[in-house]
Amino acid sequence: MSFKQSKKWIINSKNDSGKIQELSEQLNRSPFFINLCLNRGLETKEEILRFISPDESWFHDPFLLHDMQKTVDRIAEAIESGEKIMIYGDYDADGVTSTAILYETLESIGANVEYFIPDRFIDGYGPNVKAFTYFQENGTQLIITVDNGVAGHEAIQKVQENGVDVIVTDHHEIPDTLPAAYAVIHPNHPEGAYPFSDLSGAGVALKLATALLGDLPIELLDLAAIGTIADLVSLTDENRAIVDFGLKALKQTQRVGVLSLFNALSLSLKEIDETTIGFKIAPPINAIGRLGDATPVVELLTTFDEEKAQEIATLLDSKNKERKEIVSKISGEALEILKEQEASSVYVLAKEGWHEGVLGIVASRIVSETGKPAVILNINPSTQEAKGSARSIKAFNLYESGNKVRTLFKHFGGHQMAAGMTLPVENIQSLKQSLNEEAEKLQETTEFMDELAVEEESKIKDISVDAIKEIELLKPFGTDNPKPVFLFSEVTPLDARAIGADRAHLKLKVDQEGTPLDVIAFNYGSIADALKSDTPISVVGTVEINEWNGNKKPQMQLTDMKFLNQVIIDKRTTDLKKSDLLMEGVTYLFYNKQNFTKYSPFVTNQSDSLLIETTKDALSFNAQSAYVIVDCPESMELIKNTVLHNEEQTLYCIFYTKSKDYLLGMPSREQFAKLYKFLAKHKNIDLKEKGTLLADYLKMDKTILKFIIRVFLEAGFVTIEGGLLSVNSEASKMAIEETKVYKQRLENIAVEETVVYSSFKELTEALKNLK
Repeated sequence: MSFKQSKKWIINSKNDSGKIQELSEQLNRSPFFINLCLNRGLETKEEILRFISPDESWFHDPFLLHDMQKTVDRIAEAIESGEKIMIYGDYDADGVTSTAILYETLESIGANVEYFIPDRFIDGYGPNVKAFTYFQENGTQLIITVDNGVAGHEAIQKVQENGVDVIVTDHHEIPDTLPAAYAVIHPNHPEGAYPFSDLSGAGVALKLATALLGDLPIELLDLAAIGTIADLVSLTDENRAIVDFGLKALKQTQRVGVLSLFNALSLSLKEIDETTIGFKIAPPINAIGRLGDATPVVELLTTFDEEKAQEIATLLDSKNKERKEIVSKISGEALEILKEQEASSVYVLAKEGWHEGVLGIVASRIVSETGKPAVILNINPSTQEAKGSARSIKAFNLYESGNKVRTLFKHFGGHQMAAGMTLPVENIQSLKQSLNEEAEKLQETTEFMDELAVEEESKIKDISVDAIKEIELLKPFGTDNPKPVFLFSEVTPLDARAIGADRAHLKLKVDQEGTPLDVIAFNYGSIADALKSDTPISVVGTVEINEWNGNKKPQMQLTDMKFLNQVIIDKRTTDLKKSDLLMEGVTYLFYNKQNFTKYSPFVTNQSDSLLIETTKDALSFNAQSAYVIVDCPESMELIKNTVLHNEEQTLYCIFYTKSKDYLLGMPSREQFAKLYKFLAKHKNIDLKEKGTLLADYLKMDKTILKFIIRVFLEAGFVTIEGGLLSVNSEASKMAIEETKVYKQRLENIAVEETVVYSSFKELTEALKNLK
């Protein structure tokens, strides 16, 4: 994981303090809460009260939708005549809930109705000529699409010409020409005037159900809420009411399939909210459609058979686990391929054997991991075509950039942040080149970084349990009403540790002006070591109430963080091993030539190694990525000249040394004198043969003995000829403290004390104060 801030933090403009105070007094709510309301465009007491308490008046008249009356009349005619009706759905969570809503509705009013969920890999998305022809040949007289159909011109026209009416209910982007269907119900119909344009497929199905039943079907709001949340449509206006009412309905649901699914996933209905739906319920519902036939989901949502419901719920859970394994495997392979194009601004990654149903998830994961747009493609060796998905960042319009080279694609579609595509394998390189050229042009004038909307910069002391309860009045959160994200600047990390079975997650406390706050950070486990010092950081994230053994206190869920000083990671060891040299994408720095010769061959091919022997070497080293100081230099000056101009990059500190200079210290003047006196009385000592005996006799460490002899040699007090050591009776006077050997040992001791034997806090302080 990168230790750099991953997103550009966009902090909301400050609101008028007078207005905040006035509304705070009118509503008896905190200024903190009022500020959040103003950020959402809620400017008056009435608007705020209405927003936090949606009621049935939020649901618009379904007959305001274009062709609704025509549709109701046609369905009534079909029921009266006993015509066979086919509901044609879609394989995602919005599609299957839409199908279930309309199927239950039509069945309840006596229709002869069936449903069909297309297979992603066989039928594709939207009306399929082969499927529609099959329905016609088997007696279907009315087809109703849900969550699709607005772009299904060919299939719709063919069966319409053969006497089968098609009613389209959809919410996706309207093409220039609508299909020649009997009726088209769409909140954005060009001839319509519906007051809310962003219904999900399930929302449109709910409107049709309401029109057919003559009243809002409370019993279907649970399904409508699941589809609305899962499809990430705007959670404002009518969608807010659908989800608010739907979540309340879910907490009391008697729907056998939903209860079975919650049981299979070990979830409690009492604690259900939009987050549970989005991150726990929608994934297994979507998973089965990503891997194969999603028809069992509709059966799960509509069945009264408890045994069947349990069987399907278990299947969904199993498919979701399978999906997770596939995503994990492909993500790992994609990250390996990515290393070959790390310098790219847009990643285009392709390989044979990647499951096409999960490539959008993989692309999202790569964007999250790298902060760069990603195109993930599966290569079909038999057709020599690549098919896949792409995800982007706000700064890069994926659809526009792809549309400029549309000739490269066989199929291409999407929007600014996401796209799907099929192209010949030979065009992959051209696509990669084109997207990167577009990104590089953009970077000349734009900061090429994903953005994160931040409500405000706050103080930890302002985030109380009561404040969080006020925040929860703004639920349900989602698109256009995001869960508030707060910035806490210059906090001190405490007690950081990696948690989880694979140590993938991070738990820590941060302190600001004496007030602590617990923080949980998913997929941040790898930075735990970087937070062991008291280096200040700034953090952004959402806040929630953490309850444990009846105690409630605020907790932050981290979204992003920024280190305010260089990131320094403690990897110090007294036993340098090959495994210490296997980090990828770093530069290993050696100050000792022997160490460099011995250990640099073990550095992985994905990293570099460099020997720094002089000040010039140190000053010329410019880190392009993280770097590792492997061993100890002879002076702090060398460290200073290495580190000071590379503070933007992460520094790993090993500082391996075999030296015992710091532990043994400097010999005393008595030890110098003791050895000199002995040597004056004993001439021609064979150091090779008698060195150990001499050290034992003088009760002196052998290393200290060697050091004193080296000092004496430099000072001219002794000579060595033929391996024999003798006193030089003609030596001039010289202070031993003036010898280079003596001064170097003092320097070694100082270096070792600072970088080897210090606490991590002392080490980071020393490195920060090198200037």
